[in-house]
Amino acid sequence: MAELIALTDRGLYCAAGDFFIDAWKPVHRTFVTHGHGDHAHAGMDEYWCAQESEGILRWRLGTQNIRTMEYGERRYFGDVCVSLHPAGHILGSAQVRVEHQGEVWVFTGDFKRDTDPTCAPFEVVTCNVFICEATFAFPVYAWPDIKDEIAKILQWRAQCEAQGKAAILYAYGLGKSQRILAELEGHTAQPVLLHGAMARGVEIYRQAGIRLAATEMVLDLPEATDFSGRLVLAPPSAQDSAWTRRFRHFEQALASGWMQLRGNRRRRNLQRGFVISDHADWRSLIATVRESGAQRILATHGNTDALIPYLERELGLSAERLRTAYGDEEELADAEVSA
Repeated sequence: MAELIALTDRGLYCAAGDFFIDAWKPVHRTFVTHGHGDHAHAGMDEYWCAQESEGILRWRLGTQNIRTMEYGERRYFGDVCVSLHPAGHILGSAQVRVEHQGEVWVFTGDFKRDTDPTCAPFEVVTCNVFICEATFAFPVYAWPDIKDEIAKILQWRAQCEAQGKAAILYAYGLGKSQRILAELEGHTAQPVLLHGAMARGVEIYRQAGIRLAATEMVLDLPEATDFSGRLVLAPPSAQDSAWTRRFRHFEQALASGWMQLRGNRRRRNLQRGFVISDHADWRSLIATVRESGAQRILATHGNTDALIPYLERELGLSAERLRTAYGDEEELADAEVSA
């Protein structure tokens, strides 16, 4: 019996419905789970996405044939029923539920379970087969409360001010930076300064009605500006670049799940690291697998060396790795917003 969703050289393909999911090479029709560069690619004849994702896809992909669906809305492609459900990853991110002849498959795309004021919360969707990401699929990854991390960011900014320094915080330009700005809303006396690459993404979130902290563009300020104590958001690609010289005295930090391990901070020559991720940690990943009710798990987008044995040994599930072309979208986003 053919698989309902199969891996091809162009992406995940549902032959019964004649569509792809997050195709990475040109195809006639693809569902797109969200706007990050490893899931949304130009050149498709027809795109389907959650309504909240449309503005992001038009920003990232330009003029395209984009069709939208409400979360939970059902559409039929042949005799295959497809619906999109919140993934909790970034604004407009969606899981894709595919049902055919009583069998249900769910592809999560990237997802997280933590509270995020910038996007709809993750929805558990029961299924027979669960295709899930495995970005942080090691027990060491356990996210702290983001409000505690935001408090640490504010404390760091105050320490930089006392030392006459700017506080440059690197965060990926789609999703992460807007989440930080949303959490900072009402907690900063001065507007957060933005690198030019962050402007469009912040504008799109504001247009979607997401409340964010006040911001100013660094380029709009005079060269003689005293930046001491100013919190600056910039893409990771700006680290140690010529752009940072205008601040004269500054410290650099990164907001990322990879900051859970101190060695990553040292290797990147950062003064601080804040553990803020838009992906599920180990606990959330395992809990979500359990709650899905699936007996077969296909893990992609990450290292599955710990996850697959755990699912088989501890939960008694059938688990295997699905080797897609999806990578670490945080690193891809870094490259895309380096201008």
